[in-house]
Amino acid sequence: MTEPSVDDVANAMYELVKSTQGKKNLKAMDLTKAMIEQYGDACDKKTCKLAIRSLIDSGRCIYSYVGGSYVTLPPESA
Repeated sequence: MTEPSVDDVANAMYELVKSTQGKKNLKAMDLTKAMIEQYGDACDKKTCKLAIRSLIDSGRCIYSYVGGSYVTLPPESA
């Protein structure tokens, strides 16, 4: 299996956060473990870290703090 790009991992992480929104809070390590499980050895922690940074910098996801630091979707702007 070819190594997934940072964008591929970021998109998969975004879909995971989106699907669990309101049901479960995901920490950065939860996302990393899920991507390593999904992509196997082709995905490493460095790629996952860059993907999370990409999501945060682009504004697609934000960090929230509720007794711990979680990656969530930004609140809807009305």
